[in-house]
Amino acid sequence: MPLTAEEKYRYSRHLLLEEVGLEGQEKLKQAKVLVIGAGGLGCPVLLYLAAAGVGTIGVIDFDTVDASNLQRQILFSANDVGRSKAEAAKEKLNANNPFIDVIAYNEELTNENALEIFSTFDIIVDGADNFHTRYMVNDACLIANKPLVYGAIHKFEGQVSVFNYQAGPTYRCLFPTPPEAGSIPSCSEVGVVGVLPGIIGTQQANEVIKIILGIGKVLSGRLLMYNALQSSFMEIKLNKTVVEVFNKEEFLKFDYQGYCKVSIGMGKSITLEELVKLSSDVFVVDVRGVWEQPQLESKHVLHAPLHEIAGYVNEIPTDKKVYVICQHGVRSKVAIDYLEKEYNFTNLINIEGGMLG
Repeated sequence: MPLTAEEKYRYSRHLLLEEVGLEGQEKLKQAKVLVIGAGGLGCPVLLYLAAAGVGTIGVIDFDTVDASNLQRQILFSANDVGRSKAEAAKEKLNANNPFIDVIAYNEELTNENALEIFSTFDIIVDGADNFHTRYMVNDACLIANKPLVYGAIHKFEGQVSVFNYQAGPTYRCLFPTPPEAGSIPSCSEVGVVGVLPGIIGTQQANEVIKIILGIGKVLSGRLLMYNALQSSFMEIKLNKTVVEVFNKEEFLKFDYQGYCKVSIGMGKSITLEELVKLSSDVFVVDVRGVWEQPQLESKHVLHAPLHEIAGYVNEIPTDKKVYVICQHGVRSKVAIDYLEKEYNFTNLINIEGGMLG
């Protein structure tokens, strides 16, 4: 469908570019792009693809907006807290550009729905925040033969690449197997500087536009890494390796969460509910930060933030069970692994799932 007069005026700065022009803008209008996640990476990707005039944009996310998201997820405002991210994103994007079609999938991406959803889009953008989704998305893209624009962030560092583009390298060429879970904690565990998702997300959006227009040098076979503290970019070459490729039946049956399951140390674990039922004199090490306001007044609690844990070693008993807790159960596993390896503790028990608030 040709551009209307209003669209031509709206995208006039694109039309002036020799590499885009009227033909290129019509390609953008005809393109269909799916963004996995409306989080830190997804927000800038969605905003810039919508502004650029990508005609059909899908966003899949089954989470709701939380106040802690607003530090970096710039698509949302305080009024959106508690709302579906996918639905709120659709509303904001439609308000930003009424000439595009936004499809909101307020559901979890799974083996059962991934291939059907992917089949209706040209390009998939990875804005996931966990490894099992990234491996699932990669494998689904291989089966559906869709290019995958990858992005990842951690504290002050980010990565961008394009996988499965013209038979190029895939995510499994970069990470053949999942890293030991807990060795790379999530943003909710270690934090992320708020501007970093914007820097990486706009790079992802740029790759999408280049693929649609067929211009420039796509980041296939290359991994672009950014360090926000040094304001530096570094690029490394990615070679295509022989990796396992699932057929549709194998994909539908594969347990991605089990494949990427957390496994740090050999210690025991219990739930918070089980901890509460124990006697009031149990010893608890809380490795959350001060700002997280630990609330375990009824227990004997040692507050020892993870980054300072070595300074509290002498205060941790070795002659009885010690229960280690954090917000989600990841930092506590890291603390246990560290204490067991460096100080030979054998009495540490993790509180699985952690404690919010």
